[in-house]
Amino acid sequence: MPEVRVDPLTGLKAIMAGERAQRPGGGFTVAPSAPVDPETDPFLEGHEDHTPPELWALRPDGGAPDGPGWLVRAVPNLYPALVPEARDPEPDAHPDLFTAQPASGAHEVIVNAPEPVSTLCQLSPEQLATALDGWRERMRAHAGAHCLHLIVNERREAGASLPHTHAQLYAFDFVPAGVARERERFAAYATRTMGGNLLGDLLQEEVRRRERVVAIDDEAVLLAPYASRLPFQLMLVPRRPRARFEDDGATGAALLHDGLLRLSRRLGGSPPLNLWVRTAPRGADHFCWRIDVMPRLTHLAGLEVGTGVYLCIHPPERAAADLREA
Repeated sequence: MPEVRVDPLTGLKAIMAGERAQRPGGGFTVAPSAPVDPETDPFLEGHEDHTPPELWALRPDGGAPDGPGWLVRAVPNLYPALVPEARDPEPDAHPDLFTAQPASGAHEVIVNAPEPVSTLCQLSPEQLATALDGWRERMRAHAGAHCLHLIVNERREAGASLPHTHAQLYAFDFVPAGVARERERFAAYATRTMGGNLLGDLLQEEVRRRERVVAIDDEAVLLAPYASRLPFQLMLVPRRPRARFEDDGATGAALLHDGLLRLSRRLGGSPPLNLWVRTAPRGADHFCWRIDVMPRLTHLAGLEVGTGVYLCIHPPERAAADLREA
């Protein structure tokens, strides 16, 4: 029978309706993605002149900026959503009805590897670990932001405009409402439990129950979240709660790589997906970072877009069991 679940971290509701997977077109298979064309790939090593001048690069053997020899490379986004010197919008005559503010901040691209591959799971575990270290380095460069949001979009169906694997980092001068809501839920939980960590305690209970755990290693635990919004959603949580991903400590890179490979094996190919790093925003006295992975295997329709209530047709217990065997 369908049931409505509440996400303990966000408060958002999702309907679990596994029976709907039996309807026509309800299966889960993924066609292989097209290979990256080296001729038109602006992120390929040797094509550094195809991007804006680099902000940072990891060059273990040295070398000049904007040349080859890098492992991870960050550049300004060519079409930024946020800019450092944003202008104030013209005030409206009815500010109670029409309010705008400058889109100030930073928006940059982090190229995860010099090779022309389209997904994180095509990197070696060592390359992915290096990419995550690069993400942290760029997040530290924007430590003064109110909120940092790092994303990876894979395949055009999930919003990727260029196929070569890359991340995007947004440095906001405000805390988005969804992140602020999570901050408030962490704080309220800490108050109710005399200092408990919401995600840390959730992780302990999930490990005790085991029904939604996909895999565990020394650094992190990979889960199918209790109130998964979409089929095969994953959440990577550090075994020891830590507020900010960008601080020193484990990144969970090996387990993330393992989880992405499991998705690819179970689905017959690497799916379109959105990945994001949730790190503590400004004002969060109680928090724990995590990495969310959202495969885009079903379409968002009127229910999701109109109400914010997601319909998940492959419950997380079933997804976790599938991925444990993948």
